[in-house]
Amino acid sequence: MGSVTMTSTGPLSDLLVVDLSRALAGPHATMMLGDLGARIVKVEAPGRGDDTRGWGPPFRWPSEDGHTHEPTDGERESTYFLSANRNKQSIALDLKDDADRDVLLELVDRADVLVENFRTGVLDRLGLGFATLQERNPRLVILSITGFGHDGPEGGRAGYDQIAQGEAGLMSLTGSGPDDPQKVGTPISDLLSGMYGAYGVLAALHERERTGQGQVVRTSLLAATVGVHAFQGTRWTVAGEVGRAQGNHHASIAPYGLFRCADGAVQIALGSESLWQRFCAAFDLDPELPGFATNPERVARREETIALVEEAFASWNAADLLARLAEVGIPAGKVRTLDEVYAWDQTASQGLLVDVDHATLGRLTLPGPPLRFFGPDGTEVTRREHAAPPTLDEHGASIRAWVKEDDQ
Repeated sequence: MGSVTMTSTGPLSDLLVVDLSRALAGPHATMMLGDLGARIVKVEAPGRGDDTRGWGPPFRWPSEDGHTHEPTDGERESTYFLSANRNKQSIALDLKDDADRDVLLELVDRADVLVENFRTGVLDRLGLGFATLQERNPRLVILSITGFGHDGPEGGRAGYDQIAQGEAGLMSLTGSGPDDPQKVGTPISDLLSGMYGAYGVLAALHERERTGQGQVVRTSLLAATVGVHAFQGTRWTVAGEVGRAQGNHHASIAPYGLFRCADGAVQIALGSESLWQRFCAAFDLDPELPGFATNPERVARREETIALVEEAFASWNAADLLARLAEVGIPAGKVRTLDEVYAWDQTASQGLLVDVDHATLGRLTLPGPPLRFFGPDGTEVTRREHAAPPTLDEHGASIRAWVKEDDQ
């Protein structure tokens, strides 16, 4: 039960994952598992598919003779959907239809993992509750992601990323100041819950090797966002201080942030007193200046510290300043736009761009997975040929045939 012969390679290539999730949190989790070689069967609603297929613009559709034509039904693909669904197969199933539900149950019988992010109680009403699924397949690991948790006084509450960013305190820490709450520029609560979910799945699969039993892994947008409060969390729970947004500067380290120079700005991070002393030597500052000699002093006088650094940078253009900072060993960088990031040779060198062949759109370049694996001889291993995100029901016929054939 569970293991399926597949052509992909990778540490999870013997696993079958049934993906009932949509939008971003669950699909990101299953994409992570697919990047590691697992076979991901994405179950979508007939006719419309995953919600994110309609989230745009931007959309893309096939071109003929180099000219883009208006899309016909089923041709248009949202770039949002393409971002979260590489290395998956798609089958359209109506879970309220008996025949389609039977196909799903056949997949469950063979699966190692099932991922869902329905509101609490939806699967039970469909006759697909966790107890039912695990009775059919005791080795099944189920990942369930909700907005605010499965229980508690607000368990079952619908959750969307920006709402979760606000409710979980992240927006209060992000922005130019306490009166300027801002969301993170990517749906970070969704992404984090997917990452924590995939992490939990791997732990449950490892435990299954000892016990022979699957289990249910639960996380939520709320839990994942609180889970990355880091020092801002203990700043309150231990020290009793409520962190607030303070722009592009660190709450506990100074100088650390974005600093203006003659023709723009650069970022520096002076995380130790030795770096502060090196920095001061490079820019003719006194490292023992009263009120600035230690990090706690500089944090207490953050605005003055920022002014001190920006005065030192005032005559430098950004390119020369970054070169000087690199020369003296000061961690520094610029703020790149996304087009600059994807054109950067360092990004390409890390495998962060992958080329895939899409069924209707042709050759596409997608952001790639952030993990790489190397053997003891230093050779990179377990790299897989990445598959494009599927069109709706692209693999429906072949999956149904496989299930039917496997039953005979």
